Amino acid sequence: MTLFFAILPIAVLIFLMTKRNNWPAHTALPLTALITVLLQIALTRSDPILVSAVVMKGALTALTPVMIIAGAVMLFKTQENTGAMDVIRRSLHGISANPVAQVMIVGWAFAFLIEGASGFGTPAALAAPILVGLRFPPIRVAMLCLVMNSVPVSFGAVGTPTWFGFSEIANLSSSEIMTIGVKSAAIHTLAALIIPVYALTFLFTGKQIRANAGYIVLSICACTIPFLAASFVSYEFPSLIGGAVGLILSIVLARRGIGLQRHASNEEQQADTPEWRVIVRNTFPLWGTLLLLVVTRIPVLGIKSLLNSNAHHWWTTPLAGGEWSVSTALVFSWSQIFGQPVDWQFKFLYVPGLIPFVVISLMSFVVLRSSLDICMRTCRQTLRQMVKPTIALIASLIFVNLLMMGGPDSYAFTIGDALARVFGRYWSFAASYLGALGSFISGSNTISNLTFGAIQDAIAQQLNLNRTTILAMQSVGGAMGNMVCINNIVAVCSVLALERAEGDILKRTVGPMIVYGLVAGVVAMLFMQ
Repeated sequence: MTLFFAILPIAVLIFLMTKRNNWPAHTALPLTALITVLLQIALTRSDPILVSAVVMKGALTALTPVMIIAGAVMLFKTQENTGAMDVIRRSLHGISANPVAQVMIVGWAFAFLIEGASGFGTPAALAAPILVGLRFPPIRVAMLCLVMNSVPVSFGAVGTPTWFGFSEIANLSSSEIMTIGVKSAAIHTLAALIIPVYALTFLFTGKQIRANAGYIVLSICACTIPFLAASFVSYEFPSLIGGAVGLILSIVLARRGIGLQRHASNEEQQADTPEWRVIVRNTFPLWGTLLLLVVTRIPVLGIKSLLNSNAHHWWTTPLAGGEWSVSTALVFSWSQIFGQPVDWQFKFLYVPGLIPFVVISLMSFVVLRSSLDICMRTCRQTLRQMVKPTIALIASLIFVNLLMMGGPDSYAFTIGDALARVFGRYWSFAASYLGALGSFISGSNTISNLTFGAIQDAIAQQLNLNRTTILAMQSVGGAMGNMVCINNIVAVCSVLALERAEGDILKRTVGPMIVYGLVAGVVAMLFMQ
């Protein structure tokens, strides 16, 4: 019965969002969160005050994705309203008029690089609007970006899911973390031979894909080979290095038409290409964002530690049985919420909302010499577009925190334990799906690893399976789960202003996630030999 009630809220959510007359996320998620609250109080006999504290933490935690999405929407609207998006579109046509090349450059290589620098769902939020600006259909772009942005996630945000995601596992040495990283990268690299191609089917016919297969394979390898090579020496920079090398090589290959079906003559491409000065100025929202992300994420530069610092508090006050504090780096903290063992923290300057999105948007108005009217219109459009996503994300994070409430006795752990019992000694083949479940629930590979890493490690020891392989499968699963997680789907729909599309996207992205898991399972079985 415990397992039944653990699965019930998830089943209700999936049903509501995928049935014929599906409910939008901003309606389905609040109902699901309410059901979960009632289950926690009525059936598990949880302390109502503790449940209230968890609900409050979930609502406050939603500030992170809300701020990121609002910043991404603002950046997108800035590019649209200033005319920069039109210049970006013409510039990409100048590189290659072939739509497959444009998608691989933006949706694959560029997103790969952004994931390595930032994570937090930023790649889809940046890549999807560019592709829509190139006249690709929005809902299919959303699906493609979610699926494409699974391969680099284990090393996103400078490797956070790997080095921080497994930080709570006892007796895990740095050499074992390095081995986990190498195995994760190897699994991702092999899966990348299939998954990006699967993603392309959302936009192109099989004939178009076959006609450009040479370029597709080269673009994939341009990212994954340096990605895999970097994993042998670092678990922080594989995605950043793979994305940087892959983006440059993908552009060069497309420019020369290598492996591409001829789509337009060079003369036709060059005729409409803006001058390089115009390109540099109008692509400032993109390269400025990337530059600021890298500067604020690379640990050795020191800015990352400053933005994350919670060491010096300039304001502390009692609040509702707990303590509220604000650090000099604007890290907001609420400890012992309602007098319960529930804490919350929000890194205002580090979360990629204000920096880089809002900062770069405001700078773009100056760089692109925009009027005050354009600036105000952009802000109004952003606020209007954020109403429904904010409701959905608050409900989603409340739901997530309730599922994880109780540690080893939580609904999330109950589901994980049941899966392990079903697969038994074949767990190495299925371990990635537990990681995917963690991302589906939480919206984060890092949180999935923090939540399920310990149980994966315990299962490996109980079944006498290779520890680093099982944890690598957990990391890969957390990455592939990003394509179906509700937070990411809501985010990309919000940026593209898609209404009632979340359920359809969820149904279409489950397929590639299952395929990803099968590939990962086969590779894991080989590692076990």
